[in-house]
Amino acid sequence: MATTAEDVRNIALSLPDSSEKPAWGMPTFRVGGGANGNSGQSAKTGKTGKIFAALADDDTSIGVKCPREDREELIAAEPEKFFIRPGHDDNYAWIRVRLAAVEDAAELRSILTDSWLQAAPKRLAAAHPELDRRGPRGPVTAE
Repeated sequence: MATTAEDVRNIALSLPDSSEKPAWGMPTFRVGGGANGNSGQSAKTGKTGKIFAALADDDTSIGVKCPREDREELIAAEPEKFFIRPGHDDNYAWIRVRLAAVEDAAELRSILTDSWLQAAPKRLAAAHPELDRRGPRGPVTAE
């Protein structure tokens, strides 16, 4: 079963201190910045949080945070699922994910949670150890 833009929205917004804010003409999902009740903008700092996911304008893919050194391996292992836009993503720690290739909501949750952990303020991530599947030696590679 393919996942949808609505699945992305529901899962992304279920993560702690997450909010949705349009940027570049598409929905982006952010962490931090005091999302609770104020559209993702902190009344204290005026900051809107860090982007951890962005839906493509056609709702068929998402961009998520991914260390640049991991992208090549992910794309080689599952090119139908993971890709980058050459010339656009080259210098950023992001990867794109085709929603039609994501197996189910559990896999989508795992992808979004990993991106959230990379973008979340350290204190916020530490307050939610149940979300961190990486463990002391880095990311978990198998369930």
